[in-house]
Amino acid sequence: MPLILATTAPGEPEIFASLQGEGPSAGQPCAFVRLSGCNLACQWCDTAYTWRFAGDNRPHRDDAHYDRAANQATLAEADVATRIAALAQPRLVVTGGEPLLQGAALARLLAALPGMAVEVETNGTVAPHAALDPLVGQYNVSPKLAHSGNPAPLALVAERMAAWAADPRAWFKFVIARAEDVEEVLQLQEACAIPAERIYLMPEGRDSASLRTRAAWLAPLCLRHGFRLSDRLHIHLYGDERGT
Repeated sequence: MPLILATTAPGEPEIFASLQGEGPSAGQPCAFVRLSGCNLACQWCDTAYTWRFAGDNRPHRDDAHYDRAANQATLAEADVATRIAALAQPRLVVTGGEPLLQGAALARLLAALPGMAVEVETNGTVAPHAALDPLVGQYNVSPKLAHSGNPAPLALVAERMAAWAADPRAWFKFVIARAEDVEEVLQLQEACAIPAERIYLMPEGRDSASLRTRAAWLAPLCLRHGFRLSDRLHIHLYGDERGT
């Protein structure tokens, strides 16, 4: 099956070059490909156009619905690989949505891009496809806390959390909206044996002012617990825009 991608405009797949804005690779120049579809529904999601299509009533604070035909593009893996290679970047970030839902097609894409460093962003609920896993150098795992609005049995799958914690390629990035969310991270860290040095706390926000306000009280909590702080560099640089 081909890949199902998000779009920047109707018919234009979301494949672009930018600086990675979050996590351990922040600031690095990368090629990006954004896949469409997600098995979760975060109420603050800033890419709801990848999953909240007309008829999907899962909660979202914007309460916006998107036309599926205008916000999805279906392309053969070879076509996607050609577009990515044309960006001439040494690193590829696969994001979504939830990319691991398309694991088999994604494996075929990466096989056509030998030599690229690859990181995959995931909500942590889906196991990597067997053919895909050896081709990935870094997983950016972002488990969804209670404030996301997702039921814990769906968002925090115990066996998957344990598997990610045991994988040295996996970095954990928790979205933090309020100080109480850090307590939930601490509970998950203990329950799943997640090394503190692989945990990033990232303020929730879709504009610079919100990010800076939350970072001001989040930074001391990172210092206290031995966690890393992640900004959202792309928001400061480009705003909350597709293709950035």
